[in-house]
Amino acid sequence: MKVGICSLGCKVNIYESEVVTSLLKDHGYQIVPFDDNADIYIINTCSVTNESDKKSRKMISRAKRNNRDAIVIVMGCYSQVSSDDIEADIVIGNKDKSRIIELIETYLKEREKKKIIYDLTKVDFEKMEITKFENHTRAFVKIQDGCNAFCSYCIIPYVRGRIRSKNKEDVIREVTGLVEDGYKEIILTGIHTGRYGIDINTSLEELLEELVKISNLYRLRLSSIEINELTPKIIEMLKTNNILAKHLHIPIQSGSNKILKLMNRRYSKEEFIQMTEKLKEIPDISLTTDLIVGFPHEENEDFNETIATLNKIGFTKIHTFPYSRRKGTPADKMDGQNSPETKKERTHQIIELSNKFENSYYQSKIGKIYDGVVEIHKNGHTVVHTSNFIPVIIKKERVSNNDIVNVKITSVKGLNVYGEVINNN
Repeated sequence: MKVGICSLGCKVNIYESEVVTSLLKDHGYQIVPFDDNADIYIINTCSVTNESDKKSRKMISRAKRNNRDAIVIVMGCYSQVSSDDIEADIVIGNKDKSRIIELIETYLKEREKKKIIYDLTKVDFEKMEITKFENHTRAFVKIQDGCNAFCSYCIIPYVRGRIRSKNKEDVIREVTGLVEDGYKEIILTGIHTGRYGIDINTSLEELLEELVKISNLYRLRLSSIEINELTPKIIEMLKTNNILAKHLHIPIQSGSNKILKLMNRRYSKEEFIQMTEKLKEIPDISLTTDLIVGFPHEENEDFNETIATLNKIGFTKIHTFPYSRRKGTPADKMDGQNSPETKKERTHQIIELSNKFENSYYQSKIGKIYDGVVEIHKNGHTVVHTSNFIPVIIKKERVSNNDIVNVKITSVKGLNVYGEVINNN
């Protein structure tokens, strides 16, 4: 049978969809592009914003249009929070994705629609493992699920449940297997990665200490971590261990103390600045971030305070999001909501600032030599991603996908970085 899979949202969803894909292939199912005529469609949904919900609904409708007789399976965050609104053959939330074969085979026998939604405050970590990450030179490994933070704008704790972690030995075995299969770079991901291990008597720093010992592991990268979860030991490892990537994605969300408090973020701008100053002592470190603009009660002076904070820190890049109301969160009920026009204008200002930061960071690296993994993209570009996550475009002569090479940065045009291979490692 032919299966089309659509994965929306975060890196955790990408990982889980890869697990589902692998299970289907192992059981003889043929994976086809989502818009092809398939026998089964699987939509792994996102629900981080109201727009995400709309996109999830759109993809469900598209599957039904592609083939009216197909089996439609909806899973993930949108189905976890809005299962009553979904019309599909099988609906599951953020548990039982690893049971996909059993669920399909049961449906084929019984032809009975099912909705299986659990209270995620009462479940353990769902054991998942991959041995291949199709069409990627880098592999994601999910190490934890859930979040206990309850930021006022965020639905994730309600759709992903409380923090639960993958057994440390299971993580080590999965990473070891991927490295043995030829993957040079592993990215650790989760919903709240920095809190890994608090439920199983271990920690992220203990896990990192074990993972960097794995034979032939070239690079280990963290997908995202909160500023107040960077322990002195992790910072020391970033300084001294070349396997750990010299790039951190640390969401700030606002540079105004008033807004940070309303968001229920657990740090002040002063604490954030102090920590980033420590991080910038690491040579060549790249710091990227997430920022929400137009949050309720964000006045012009608060926005200007944020800009001043961003200039003080000097991120490499800012991923900017206009605040989007999310039903079911405290922020949705706040007064002082900003207009779409205000959010749009502030978003443009931050994008311009981010572009300036990014270009400046890249310009400062001209003439420097870094090592990285070759990725030959479908658009024809051949890119080397350095440890500090600079995407260096090179000519593809003399290199192959997944090679490790030394590359010298020769020029920067806007946000494009160009370089030449110095030698093959």
